[in-house]
Amino acid sequence: MTASRYYHITTFGCQMNKADSERMAGILEDMGFAYSEDPNEADLVLYNTCTIRDNAEQKVYSYLGRQAKRKHEKADLTLIVAGCVAQQEGEQLLRRVPELDLVMGPQHANRLQDLLEEVFAGNQVVATEPIQIMEDITKPRRESCVTAWVNVIYGCNERCSYCVVPNVRGVEQSRTPESIRAEMEELGRLGYKEVTLLGQNIDAYGRDLPGVTETGRHLHTLTNLLDYVHDVPGIDRIRFATSHPRYFTERLIRACKVLPKVCEHFHIPFQSGDNEILKAMKRGYTREKYRQIIDKIREYIPDASISADAIVGFPGETEEQFENTLKLVEEIGFDRLNTAAYSPRPNTPAALWDNQLSEEVKSDRLQRLNHLVATQAAEKSQRYLGRIEEVLVEEQNPKDLAQVMGRTRGNHLAFFPGKIEELKGKLVDVKITEIRAFSLTGEIFCKL
Repeated sequence: MTASRYYHITTFGCQMNKADSERMAGILEDMGFAYSEDPNEADLVLYNTCTIRDNAEQKVYSYLGRQAKRKHEKADLTLIVAGCVAQQEGEQLLRRVPELDLVMGPQHANRLQDLLEEVFAGNQVVATEPIQIMEDITKPRRESCVTAWVNVIYGCNERCSYCVVPNVRGVEQSRTPESIRAEMEELGRLGYKEVTLLGQNIDAYGRDLPGVTETGRHLHTLTNLLDYVHDVPGIDRIRFATSHPRYFTERLIRACKVLPKVCEHFHIPFQSGDNEILKAMKRGYTREKYRQIIDKIREYIPDASISADAIVGFPGETEEQFENTLKLVEEIGFDRLNTAAYSPRPNTPAALWDNQLSEEVKSDRLQRLNHLVATQAAEKSQRYLGRIEEVLVEEQNPKDLAQVMGRTRGNHLAFFPGKIEELKGKLVDVKITEIRAFSLTGEIFCKL
């Protein structure tokens, strides 16, 4: 049966949003919609939004404006804003864009069908009230057929002074180990080779679930979960993100060392290298504590790949405090660092402070940090030259059709000659012959 209606989803922001979009796409396909690459050909357009940075939010309004105009010519167009901007703005979005049919926060992603039934009955719907997230029951329409996201914990209980996430994604809700394993088993049956376990603060996994051990430790922890899902048939690699330094434990590092499927890649945001700024951010750790975590990882797994997030230009940040961030980056030597200039977000304490820095200062500091990051990443990549790296082949290289592309266990993008129809989804040993700051090139290594 040919679907008579088409949908298009545009996703902004983090991996959590990408996972939510895949679930919502699965629901729409269950409802009989077919995917359209072009939003202007779709009968239903959904923007899954991000409010972490102001520029992401403004881009949403620009896209929305175009579709709102289109709705004046195509009255049966269904227009949806989901995600964090929807949660933050709620009914104000309807006042700003009256053409919208549905405004829904991230906690409501699994309720999309019920909400759309209300829309198709003629209602304009806002769903932003806090709810218990329903267990995933729909098969997501996953973008890849090799790698997959699996949510393990929703929401965040941290109260970092700059961050809007707890306001828009709600309190922590962990999925049960059984439901996570069942989803992974299904992925294994479908031929997926790699799973990334996802959480806004994944190290907090399980502390809201009942049960403690005899020693008083939570029965459900990320370490225990990794152990529980490690032997799922068909899954060759496991990753997890995003970690919080406050909860990152030596026990977790030990588990990553002894569990062969867990990749040697850690993403642990530090945000600032200055203790006074970390205190103002309400991060709950010091630069010394962060250094100890990295040292401990390198003690157990010397060649681990380490990435992080950093913010420059936080309110009140002095030149000396910014230089403490540069020093920390120099000392640690990250493989990758996601950087951003501080952006005041609605309903966060730091947005109201009167010691905001100018855009010029923020831009200058971001540029200086990015220069250091690129230089350092190029140096860190040198260690791969001539090495044999295991690469999971995901796609053809769109810029060179004679090459395929995939990721190493350390999460480096790697390219090498090969046919995608023969290699997709395979783990291939690749000898690295060329290095760049953020990617590698090589050739298939044939053992004699």
